[in-house]
Amino acid sequence: MKFLNRKTNIDFMSQRKVALVFSLILIVVSITSLATRGLNFGLDFTGGTLIEVGYPSAPDTTEVREQLAGAGFDSVVQTFGAATDIVVFIPPSEVAESNAELSTRVLSTLSQGVEGEIEVRRVEFVGPQVGDELAEQGILAVIYAMVGVFLYVMFRFQWRFSVGAVAALFHDIIISMGVISLVQVEFDLTVVAALLAVVGYSLNDTIVLFDRIRENFPRYRKRQPVEVVNTSINETLSRTLMTSTTTLIVLVSLFLFGGEIINGFAFTLIVGVLIGTYSSIYVASTTLLLMGVSKYDLMEVEKEGASLEVRP
Repeated sequence: MKFLNRKTNIDFMSQRKVALVFSLILIVVSITSLATRGLNFGLDFTGGTLIEVGYPSAPDTTEVREQLAGAGFDSVVQTFGAATDIVVFIPPSEVAESNAELSTRVLSTLSQGVEGEIEVRRVEFVGPQVGDELAEQGILAVIYAMVGVFLYVMFRFQWRFSVGAVAALFHDIIISMGVISLVQVEFDLTVVAALLAVVGYSLNDTIVLFDRIRENFPRYRKRQPVEVVNTSINETLSRTLMTSTTTLIVLVSLFLFGGEIINGFAFTLIVGVLIGTYSSIYVASTTLLLMGVSKYDLMEVEKEGASLEVRP
C-alpha cells in the first residue's frame, strides 16, 4: 500500500458544491425511503416467541434455519451459551397459538433426522410493548450521542467545529438508515449498535481532520480558509484511507463469512464507514467553511504588550 503513503495535492474543496448537491440527493432519497418503505423491524422490536432448545450434540444453525423454513416458520436461529444450545425467535403469528402449541410444533420439526432427544428448556413471549420501548431507547441513544459530540467538539475546538461534526454525523446516520430501508435489512439491536459504532467511527475521522485544520490555520496565516482546509485534508488523507481500507477488509470478511446473525451489523458498518469517510472530507469541512471559520477563530489572544509570535 505504498500509494497510500504518498503526499497528495488534490483540490477537494473545488468540488464541495457538487458534493453538497450529491449529499442532499442522498438525504432526500433516504428520508423518502424511510417514510414510504419504512424499516424491516426484527423480533427485538416487533415482539414474538423465544424458544431455547438443547441438542445432544452441536447442531449446524444454517441447517436448523432451513429445517424451520421448510416447515413454514419465519424464524431467527442463533447459538446461546454452549454449542449444543440454540435459541429460536419466531415473530407473532397471525393465527392465535399458545406458546405450548408453538414450542411443540417447533420441537417436532427440529427432532426430524436428529439422533437423540432434543430438550425445550425455555419458552418466552416478547410483547410488542417491549419492542416499542427498545425502539424509543435506540432513538434516544443516538440523540444523546449527537448532543455529547456537539458539547465535546465545542469545548475541544470551537462552536463552528461542533456544527460541522454534528452535520456530518446526522448525514451519516440518515443515509445509513436510508440504505437499510432501501435494501430492507432486518433492523434489530445489533443494527442499532452498528449505527452507534458509525457515529464513533465518523467522529474519529472528523476529529483527526479538525485537529490538523486547527494546527494549520496559525501555521498558514496568509492562506485563505479554503486553502488551509484543502491542505489539511491532503495531509490526513493517507491516514484516512489506510484506516477505512483495513476496517472495510474486516467488515467485508464478517459480512461474507460471519453468518446470518451478524450480516445486518456488518452491512450497516460497511455503509457507515464508506459514508463516514466521505462526510469527514466533504460534509464536515464544507460546513466549517459555510460557517465562516477563519484564522482569527483559532488564534490565541495576545496579552497587551506581548510580542506576536511569528510561525513559519
